[in-house]
Amino acid sequence: MSHYFDPVPTAAHRELTLTLTLPDVTLRLGTDRGVFAGAAVDPGTKYLLLDGPKPDPVARGSLLDIGCGYGPIALTLARRAPLATVYAVEVNERARALCVANAAANGIENVIVCAPDDVPGHIEFTGIWSNPPIRIGKPALHALLASWLKRLAPGAHASLVVQRHLGSDSLAEWLTAQGYPTERLGSRRAYRILDTTRKSIA
Repeated sequence: MSHYFDPVPTAAHRELTLTLTLPDVTLRLGTDRGVFAGAAVDPGTKYLLLDGPKPDPVARGSLLDIGCGYGPIALTLARRAPLATVYAVEVNERARALCVANAAANGIENVIVCAPDDVPGHIEFTGIWSNPPIRIGKPALHALLASWLKRLAPGAHASLVVQRHLGSDSLAEWLTAQGYPTERLGSRRAYRILDTTRKSIA
């Protein structure tokens, strides 16, 4: 069985084109089987993009989408912050290829799509947005988030959307216990938007 978090998905191809429509951004997105939310833009992702924090439109730093899939979050960030560089990180090679193609199809040039190990180690992120891969399991999820949150610039924020029944509240508690104060910014139906901060260094 192929999972969206497999590096090389084995699901047979079934390509689709979806439209993501937001008040300020419209994207045409190619999708496929074997990637996250390949049949429709995930409602949690859309909730994060509609109601979650938005990047500074004149920001010039580096932004990060953890688990970019075919690109709805990363490409929206890139449109909203055209002077920033958006790193779209994804283990699934099929999803990475789709994200690259979708960036090109939408005329977006300030996105770097790459595997996690290919992000230069010296880069600090001035913001992180993610619909994290909860279904990889709690230990793997914790390791994943810990590895990226330590690369937040001091005082910077990460915005995560997580389903309540998949452990949003317990994740918020764990993040706070790890030294990343976390609060719930919003709640809609089954989803929570969590705001996580790296404390400024005195």
